[in-house]
Amino acid sequence: MSHPDYPDAPRLDVVDELHGHRVADPYRWLEEPESADTGAWVEEQDRLFRGQVSGLPGREHLRQRLTALLDAGLVTAPIYRGERALFMRRTADQEHAVVITLDPDGTERTVIDPMAIDPAGTTTLDAWQVDKEGRLLAYQVSSGGTEESNVHVLELDTLTEIETPIDRARYSPIAWMPGGRHFYYVRRLPPEDVPEGDEQFHRRIWLHEVGADPATDVEVFGSGLDKTNYYGVTVSMDGRWLIVAAAAGTAPRDDLWIADLSATSPEKPEFITVQEGVDAQTAAHVGRDGRLYLLTDRDAPRGRLCVAAPLASAYESWVDLIPEDPEAVLENFAILDGPELETPLLLVSWTRHAISEVTVHDLADGAKRGYVELPGLGTIGGLGERPEGGHECWFTYTDFVTPPTAMHYDGRTGATTVWARPPGTVEVPSIVARQVVYRSADDTPVRLTLLSRESEPAAPQPTILYGYGGFGASMTPAYAATALAWVEAGGVYAIAHIRGGSEEGEDWHRAGMRERKQNTFDDFHAAAEWLIAHDWTTSAQLSISGGSNGGLLVGAALTQRPELYAAVACSAPLLDMVRYERFGLGETWNDEYGKAADPTEFGWLFSYSPYHRVVDGVDYPAVLFTVFDSDTRVDPLHARKMCAALQHATISSRPILLRNERDVGHGARAVSRSVDLSVDVLSFTAAHTGLVLPEEAHRSDNN
Repeated sequence: MSHPDYPDAPRLDVVDELHGHRVADPYRWLEEPESADTGAWVEEQDRLFRGQVSGLPGREHLRQRLTALLDAGLVTAPIYRGERALFMRRTADQEHAVVITLDPDGTERTVIDPMAIDPAGTTTLDAWQVDKEGRLLAYQVSSGGTEESNVHVLELDTLTEIETPIDRARYSPIAWMPGGRHFYYVRRLPPEDVPEGDEQFHRRIWLHEVGADPATDVEVFGSGLDKTNYYGVTVSMDGRWLIVAAAAGTAPRDDLWIADLSATSPEKPEFITVQEGVDAQTAAHVGRDGRLYLLTDRDAPRGRLCVAAPLASAYESWVDLIPEDPEAVLENFAILDGPELETPLLLVSWTRHAISEVTVHDLADGAKRGYVELPGLGTIGGLGERPEGGHECWFTYTDFVTPPTAMHYDGRTGATTVWARPPGTVEVPSIVARQVVYRSADDTPVRLTLLSRESEPAAPQPTILYGYGGFGASMTPAYAATALAWVEAGGVYAIAHIRGGSEEGEDWHRAGMRERKQNTFDDFHAAAEWLIAHDWTTSAQLSISGGSNGGLLVGAALTQRPELYAAVACSAPLLDMVRYERFGLGETWNDEYGKAADPTEFGWLFSYSPYHRVVDGVDYPAVLFTVFDSDTRVDPLHARKMCAALQHATISSRPILLRNERDVGHGARAVSRSVDLSVDVLSFTAAHTGLVLPEEAHRSDNN
């Protein structure tokens, strides 16, 4: 591919004086999405992208193979209310998963289908929560990728909507009161009641009466607290205990309160502080035995489970039930206390170097009794018990070759069985998954997962190195059609478990945030160097890939070590770290990265901000930015500005391209649109790493 003619992008003389630094921003005009100049530039970029990518070889093979791999569909673990179960399932012919009820007689009914709501496929189901009796379902949907959820309530027996949707409820939990007449939820204040620019903030917890005008809802919590606070709210099964958590943005710490609703009214609960002003994360749950269970990283960065009395929950009273493990991270727990059991049990899920395991303990004292058998070395989600008590638990299992599958554990026998398999059939390629340890720049050991057709490299192969490294998110095994299609075609797919995630606990997260963010990038460079040194690939065959915070990762990587990489796939990225707080949800992330208004923290940000590290006359890798017009988390302006800067600066014949997609956002999307995106990214990556893709669809040996 020859060097393309890039659209004209005027470089303006825009310079800010910040803390003694002159900070140039020549493409600030691209921050304005509604301007005619920006619109024309984006359209030209789209024509350039299509001209460069649409004719690449192997695209039809990728489309058919990705579609086939995704035809497996998915199924989630059930949520039981009495004898009624609710779960999600997606079949091969469905664009979105649907919510299904399963009645005791085996009758299934689809109760929420996003495609029935919007046949265009641009409406997504963001969350749902059934009431305590299994009669009503509160669910949240948004359109066009905005994630601006509206809360609806559905009567499950008749599938009747029973109230006017409630808006401004993005990321809202729903905490039902017994009887289904009321629930607590989180809603932002009206735009006219907050300062301009603060419309995404100022959340409150409200008590809502089902069927009543939301304008009459009672505000019960949040006034006077941090405007960026996210809130959690739960009500115990018996309706007695209301628990509220608050965290400023995505800060890895929260405050926690509990109220006894048997002693105060639901409209004016009197809260007791469990944790406040402490640099730790704690989640609380009142068990059916009356104990307060506290899953916390306080004085235990890998997590521990404590118990206390709800009305005497000061830290000094917490007692370890499951102490911290020096190697595994405690993730979740479930209580099995039905009368069918000789003694109540506690199931605890862990990740050990990113691989899930589940242990079984006595509920009373935490004594370990054994393990829950899992299908393989993968990832579990859920651990759902019967809320009224019982001997069963359900969870979802996946690994690199297993689509999400619903599992069942019986506490009486200790047996693990499949509750429901994904509905589709799929021919999964044979791959080898292995985990290795390499050393980063400061000699820290870091783990790297390798997916390939062979256990050892016969010769260097085109390779995708993927990473995220932020917000304590762990990269655990999961079924991914893109990775499988790449490996099946002869490539290597590597996942770096770098600092900034929580694969090794909260300390691992904090070692890659704020002033230590460069550790994340160093870990990623070291992974690339290890792959090259051990003959898995070469710099001419190595592509890097990341989205969102992972887009920041690969943006920093390509500006810090451009010679190390042949291609870059950068999706929905953060790239202007000087101004990131001004757009989207950026202000909620300043505890992760730092605040540009603070001189010291500005220094951290400016030192690696990819947009500001672009240098003229550099031979940059091929770069594909993918952005989404309706993304209200990470504004597409980051990629627009960075794309223009790289197109101006590079002396390489390798292209810098921008793929702009409309009517989708940062999160969920229809399956067909996911396939379209993956075809574009993988064909671009193959073209610039030397992977030869088949021209025809994959055929099995049995066909």
